[in-house]
Amino acid sequence: MRIIAGLAKGRNLLSPIGATRPTSDRAREALFSTLESEFGEFTDIHFLDLYCGSGAVAAEALSRGVAVVHAVDNDEKAVKIARENLALFEKITGSGASQVFSSSAQRFLDRKSSVEYDIVFIDPPYELDNSSVEKILSSLRAHIKTSTIIAVERDAKSPPFQWPTEYQPTKERTYGHAVIYYGTPAQNG
Repeated sequence: MRIIAGLAKGRNLLSPIGATRPTSDRAREALFSTLESEFGEFTDIHFLDLYCGSGAVAAEALSRGVAVVHAVDNDEKAVKIARENLALFEKITGSGASQVFSSSAQRFLDRKSSVEYDIVFIDPPYELDNSSVEKILSSLRAHIKTSTIIAVERDAKSPPFQWPTEYQPTKERTYGHAVIYYGTPAQNG
């Protein structure tokens, strides 16, 4: 795996061995292309990467100039690799701040925090059932702005999840074995 664009373009990432399934380069490139079309530059952006695995998406966000990245995973091997990757990219880019949380996504979202995220990427294990994804989305609502973009990666062969009523789905894109679903908070939610 490597960084696709930004200050650390072309740099290799460490990858955990085991159950972690990294987001493909193609899907990461498409994700950030979509986000850049919405936000332009990423300065002053707060980015949340739930189920971060190796931290590849979070590192890509740092490379592209995101101000703050929070990455969350409950697998200790993945957390260790993510911390190493993000520390390396903070040194390379000289900008952005990151923090990796060793926590389940639900426990992280259940905690009190004044941080509101501009972009949220959710990439749970493909075998995680859709009702769990929907519960995470409902818990996320307390941590986002009305303009936040949420991107959820799922297996293209699985049935799609239902966005909770607090959200408005905006689009979905398929990249090989992955589908990324995009949504925003509903204006009445």
